[in-house]
Amino acid sequence: MTTLDLRRDADYVAGETALLLVDLQRIWLEPGLEPSHPERGPDHYFYTETGSRTVPNNEKLLAAARANGVEVVHTIIQSLTEDGRDRSLDHKMTPIHIAPSRPEGLPVPSLMPVRNEILLPKTSSGVFNSTNIDYVLKNLNVRHLIITGIMTDQCVDMAVRDAADRGYRVTCVADACASATQARHDGALKAFGGYCWVSDTQTVVSRFNALGKSA
Repeated sequence: MTTLDLRRDADYVAGETALLLVDLQRIWLEPGLEPSHPERGPDHYFYTETGSRTVPNNEKLLAAARANGVEVVHTIIQSLTEDGRDRSLDHKMTPIHIAPSRPEGLPVPSLMPVRNEILLPKTSSGVFNSTNIDYVLKNLNVRHLIITGIMTDQCVDMAVRDAADRGYRVTCVADACASATQARHDGALKAFGGYCWVSDTQTVVSRFNALGKSA
Protein backbone atom coordinates (compact mmCIF):
# COMPACT_ATOMS: atom_id res chain seq x y z
CA MET A 1 0.00 0.00 0.00
CA THR A 2 1.34 3.44 -0.97
CA THR A 3 2.01 5.75 1.96
CA LEU A 4 0.29 9.12 1.57
CA ASP A 5 2.69 12.05 1.55
CA LEU A 6 1.34 14.41 4.22
CA ARG A 7 3.85 17.24 3.74
CA ARG A 8 2.25 20.54 2.82
CA ASP A 9 5.36 21.30 0.75
CA ALA A 10 5.34 17.98 -1.10
CA ASP A 11 6.84 18.13 -4.58
CA TYR A 12 4.53 19.31 -7.34
CA VAL A 13 3.51 16.69 -9.87
CA ALA A 14 3.47 17.21 -13.64
CA GLY A 15 -0.08 17.16 -14.97
CA GLU A 16 -1.52 17.73 -11.48
CA THR A 17 -0.42 21.31 -10.76
CA ALA A 18 -2.18 24.63 -11.39
CA LEU A 19 -1.50 28.30 -10.74
CA LEU A 20 -4.51 30.38 -9.65
CA LEU A 21 -4.28 34.17 -9.97
CA VAL A 22 -6.90 35.97 -7.86
CA ASP A 23 -8.40 39.36 -8.79
CA LEU A 24 -5.31 40.91 -10.41
CA GLN A 25 -7.52 43.38 -12.27
CA ARG A 26 -6.94 46.87 -13.59
CA ILE A 27 -9.72 48.33 -11.45
CA TRP A 28 -7.91 47.35 -8.26
CA LEU A 29 -4.31 47.79 -9.39
CA GLU A 30 -4.33 51.01 -11.42
CA PRO A 31 -4.49 54.20 -9.28
CA GLY A 32 -7.63 56.23 -9.77
CA LEU A 33 -9.91 53.39 -10.89
CA GLU A 34 -10.98 51.95 -7.52
CA PRO A 35 -14.38 53.56 -6.77
CA SER A 36 -14.37 52.70 -3.06
CA HIS A 37 -11.04 54.38 -2.33
CA PRO A 38 -10.68 57.61 -4.32
CA GLU A 39 -8.42 58.93 -1.56
CA ARG A 40 -5.64 56.49 -2.47
CA GLY A 41 -3.09 58.20 -4.65
CA PRO A 42 -0.29 56.55 -6.68
CA ASP A 43 2.00 56.72 -3.63
CA HIS A 44 -0.35 54.73 -1.40
CA TYR A 45 1.25 51.61 0.10
CA PHE A 46 -1.04 49.26 -1.84
CA TYR A 47 -0.13 50.67 -5.26
CA THR A 48 3.60 50.88 -4.56
CA GLU A 49 3.61 47.34 -3.19
CA THR A 50 1.62 45.79 -6.01
CA GLY A 51 3.47 47.76 -8.68
CA SER A 52 6.96 46.99 -7.43
CA ARG A 53 6.51 43.47 -6.08
CA THR A 54 3.16 41.72 -6.45
CA VAL A 55 2.58 42.17 -10.18
CA PRO A 56 6.23 41.55 -11.19
CA ASN A 57 6.29 38.37 -9.12
CA ASN A 58 3.07 37.17 -10.72
CA GLU A 59 4.61 37.85 -14.11
CA LYS A 60 7.53 35.57 -13.18
CA LEU A 61 5.23 32.84 -11.91
CA LEU A 62 3.00 33.08 -14.96
CA ALA A 63 5.95 32.84 -17.35
CA ALA A 64 7.35 29.82 -15.52
CA ALA A 65 3.96 28.10 -15.40
CA ARG A 66 3.39 28.62 -19.11
CA ALA A 67 6.87 27.39 -19.99
CA ASN A 68 6.58 24.21 -17.96
CA GLY A 69 3.11 22.86 -18.58
CA VAL A 70 1.46 24.12 -15.39
CA GLU A 71 -2.26 24.82 -15.78
CA VAL A 72 -3.12 28.51 -15.36
CA VAL A 73 -6.49 29.67 -14.04
CA HIS A 74 -7.47 33.32 -13.57
CA THR A 75 -10.38 34.56 -11.49
CA ILE A 76 -11.75 38.10 -11.45
CA ILE A 77 -14.60 39.90 -9.73
CA GLN A 78 -17.14 40.42 -12.50
CA SER A 79 -20.91 40.24 -12.71
CA LEU A 80 -22.51 38.02 -15.34
CA THR A 81 -25.01 40.75 -16.22
CA GLU A 82 -24.60 44.42 -17.08
CA ASP A 83 -26.90 45.49 -14.24
CA GLY A 84 -25.35 43.13 -11.70
CA ARG A 85 -28.60 41.47 -10.68
CA ASP A 86 -26.78 38.14 -10.44
CA ARG A 87 -24.38 39.39 -7.77
CA SER A 88 -24.20 37.90 -4.29
CA LEU A 89 -26.13 39.71 -1.57
CA ASP A 90 -22.82 40.76 0.01
CA HIS A 91 -21.63 42.37 -3.23
CA LYS A 92 -24.95 44.18 -3.57
CA MET A 93 -24.64 45.54 -0.03
CA THR A 94 -20.96 46.51 -0.27
CA PRO A 95 -21.57 47.48 -3.17
CA ILE A 96 -19.29 45.84 -5.71
CA HIS A 97 -20.35 45.61 -9.34
CA ILE A 98 -18.08 45.24 -12.37
CA ALA A 99 -20.08 44.79 -15.54
CA PRO A 100 -18.68 42.38 -18.16
CA SER A 101 -18.40 45.25 -20.67
CA ARG A 102 -16.00 47.28 -18.49
CA PRO A 103 -12.39 46.90 -19.73
CA GLU A 104 -10.98 47.96 -16.35
CA GLY A 105 -12.46 44.77 -14.92
CA LEU A 106 -9.99 42.64 -16.88
CA PRO A 107 -6.58 41.58 -15.56
CA VAL A 108 -3.72 44.03 -15.98
CA PRO A 109 -2.17 43.64 -19.47
CA SER A 110 0.93 41.74 -18.35
CA LEU A 111 -1.24 39.13 -16.59
CA MET A 112 -3.97 38.69 -19.19
CA PRO A 113 -4.96 35.11 -20.03
CA VAL A 114 -3.56 33.74 -23.26
CA ARG A 115 -4.42 30.85 -25.55
CA ASN A 116 -6.38 28.18 -23.65
CA GLU A 117 -6.07 29.64 -20.15
CA ILE A 118 -9.26 29.70 -18.12
CA LEU A 119 -10.84 32.91 -16.80
CA LEU A 120 -13.58 32.53 -14.20
CA PRO A 121 -15.70 35.55 -13.18
CA LYS A 122 -16.94 35.53 -9.58
CA THR A 123 -19.39 37.58 -7.53
CA SER A 124 -18.23 36.64 -4.05
CA SER A 125 -14.97 36.74 -2.12
CA GLY A 126 -14.54 33.00 -2.47
CA VAL A 127 -13.88 31.67 -5.95
CA PHE A 128 -15.03 28.22 -4.83
CA ASN A 129 -18.39 29.65 -3.74
CA SER A 130 -19.47 31.47 -6.91
CA THR A 131 -17.76 29.64 -9.77
CA ASN A 132 -17.40 26.04 -10.94
CA ILE A 133 -13.65 26.06 -10.23
CA ASP A 134 -13.73 22.88 -8.16
CA TYR A 135 -15.42 21.02 -11.02
CA VAL A 136 -12.93 22.48 -13.52
CA LEU A 137 -9.82 21.70 -11.45
CA LYS A 138 -10.96 18.13 -10.86
CA ASN A 139 -11.58 17.71 -14.61
CA LEU A 140 -8.01 18.94 -15.15
CA ASN A 141 -6.72 16.39 -12.62
CA VAL A 142 -5.25 19.16 -10.45
CA ARG A 143 -4.08 18.20 -6.97
CA HIS A 144 -1.50 20.95 -6.28
CA LEU A 145 -2.96 24.47 -6.34
CA ILE A 146 -0.64 27.48 -6.14
CA ILE A 147 -2.52 30.68 -5.21
CA THR A 148 -1.50 34.32 -5.67
CA GLY A 149 -3.26 37.68 -5.88
CA ILE A 150 -5.24 40.23 -3.88
CA MET A 151 -6.38 40.83 -1.22
CA THR A 152 -4.33 38.49 0.97
CA ASP A 153 -6.78 38.82 3.85
CA GLN A 154 -9.94 38.57 1.77
CA CYS A 155 -10.26 36.76 -1.57
CA VAL A 156 -6.88 35.00 -1.34
CA ASP A 157 -7.68 33.88 2.20
CA MET A 158 -11.00 32.40 1.06
CA ALA A 159 -9.40 30.61 -1.89
CA VAL A 160 -6.72 29.05 0.31
CA ARG A 161 -9.09 27.81 2.99
CA ASP A 162 -11.75 26.57 0.59
CA ALA A 163 -9.23 24.76 -1.60
CA ALA A 164 -7.70 23.06 1.43
CA ASP A 165 -11.13 21.92 2.62
CA ARG A 166 -11.82 20.44 -0.79
CA GLY A 167 -8.70 18.30 -0.75
CA TYR A 168 -6.17 20.32 -2.74
CA ARG A 169 -2.59 20.61 -1.58
CA VAL A 170 -2.28 24.39 -1.46
CA THR A 171 0.67 26.76 -1.80
CA CYS A 172 0.27 30.48 -1.14
CA VAL A 173 3.04 32.55 -2.72
CA ALA A 174 3.43 35.26 -0.07
CA ASP A 175 5.41 37.77 -2.11
CA ALA A 176 2.96 37.46 -5.01
CA CYS A 177 0.03 38.55 -2.82
CA ALA A 178 -0.84 41.90 -1.28
CA SER A 179 -3.34 43.65 0.93
CA ALA A 180 -4.15 47.26 1.79
CA THR A 181 -1.45 47.34 4.48
CA GLN A 182 1.59 45.27 5.37
CA ALA A 183 0.00 44.43 8.72
CA ARG A 184 -3.11 43.03 7.07
CA HIS A 185 -0.99 40.99 4.65
CA ASP A 186 1.20 39.57 7.40
CA GLY A 187 -1.76 38.87 9.68
CA ALA A 188 -3.57 36.95 6.97
CA LEU A 189 -0.57 34.76 6.16
CA LYS A 190 -0.22 33.93 9.83
CA ALA A 191 -3.94 33.20 10.18
CA PHE A 192 -4.37 30.85 7.20
CA GLY A 193 -0.86 29.41 7.19
CA GLY A 194 -2.17 26.20 8.70
CA TYR A 195 -4.14 25.51 5.53
CA CYS A 196 -1.27 25.75 3.06
CA TRP A 197 2.44 25.93 2.45
CA VAL A 198 3.45 29.59 2.51
CA SER A 199 6.29 29.98 0.03
CA ASP A 200 7.90 32.64 -2.19
CA THR A 201 8.17 33.38 -5.88
CA GLN A 202 11.72 32.18 -6.41
CA THR A 203 11.03 28.82 -4.77
CA VAL A 204 7.84 28.20 -6.72
CA VAL A 205 9.41 29.26 -10.02
CA SER A 206 12.20 26.75 -9.36
CA ARG A 207 9.62 24.05 -8.75
CA PHE A 208 7.80 24.90 -11.96
CA ASN A 209 11.08 24.73 -13.86
CA ALA A 210 11.78 21.32 -12.32
CA LEU A 211 8.47 20.05 -13.69
CA GLY A 212 9.52 21.08 -17.17
CA LYS A 213 12.82 19.26 -16.87
CA SER A 214 11.11 16.08 -15.70
CA ALA A 215 8.60 16.06 -18.55
